[in-house]
Amino acid sequence: MNLQSEVNKTEGFKNLELLAKQVVEGFIAGMHKSPFHGFSAEFAEHKIYNQGESTRHIDWKLFAKTDKLFTKRYDEETNLRCHLIIDNSSSMHYPNVNELSITSLNKIGFSALAAASLMHILKKQRDAVGLSIYSDAYDYYAPEKGSERHHRMLLEQLSKMAVSKPKNKQTNTYEYLHQIAEKIHRRSMIFVFTDMFQSTVEDDKLFDALRHLKYNKHDVILFHVFDKEKEFSFDFDNAPKRFIDVETGSHIDLYAENIKENYEKAVSDYFNNIKLKCGQYKIKYVEANINDDFNKILTTYMLERQKFA
Repeated sequence: MNLQSEVNKTEGFKNLELLAKQVVEGFIAGMHKSPFHGFSAEFAEHKIYNQGESTRHIDWKLFAKTDKLFTKRYDEETNLRCHLIIDNSSSMHYPNVNELSITSLNKIGFSALAAASLMHILKKQRDAVGLSIYSDAYDYYAPEKGSERHHRMLLEQLSKMAVSKPKNKQTNTYEYLHQIAEKIHRRSMIFVFTDMFQSTVEDDKLFDALRHLKYNKHDVILFHVFDKEKEFSFDFDNAPKRFIDVETGSHIDLYAENIKENYEKAVSDYFNNIKLKCGQYKIKYVEANINDDFNKILTTYMLERQKFA
């Protein structure tokens, strides 16, 4: 894809809606190669039939094409409630990007475009979506709704968030996840976008908060957003560099090669621990490398939606 999006810091990520639409259209065009073959053209107008429902609205023509049971949807239906949660601490704005585009995204830009793409699908499905943004405070909250006005309001918030420059903003993710959990009363699908950078001492508190989100039978999907090349593989040349903690301002001067092996092992162990705990608590864990496309994000949504009943 060769989609460029100029960023004006006062206006936000200007073409976010257009980019999200094109991301989704590209994904749907490729669905014939996926487990959703036969579902791509009709998915906005149908929902999967669940055993025990009335058979009155089953689309038998679509069944003949796909060998799967779908029921026709109607304008007033809201089949799913979804809440998007985004970590907007300073570390999410790594790496520094002068102009956000589809080929040049930092972690917050990737999260904003991924969230906007999910919203585009939810809008087509006539589903309700809400949004929470947090950093060192609970920056923004909107409950789940499905109106066009609501959709545009959330896009505006995502757009502004993507180009904000929070300086030395740390966060206790667990604190805000608890607050968000208290606000979501009806069963929902919950997507969390975070780079999981926090004190290791706080891990237990974080997973307690994620478990709180699962209360009332919510489905929780954790998108672990990171720059795999730099933050996981520590792929820097061996010239002396100053590495700065964007959340605290502290720094260290070193040669990358001197610590690369130990760094990779420590980060790998940390990631594996997160995956293990997510598995224990039945939280869907998805690696979200900002250098990849958005197919993994949207495929995860489609698979989780099929299981959501």
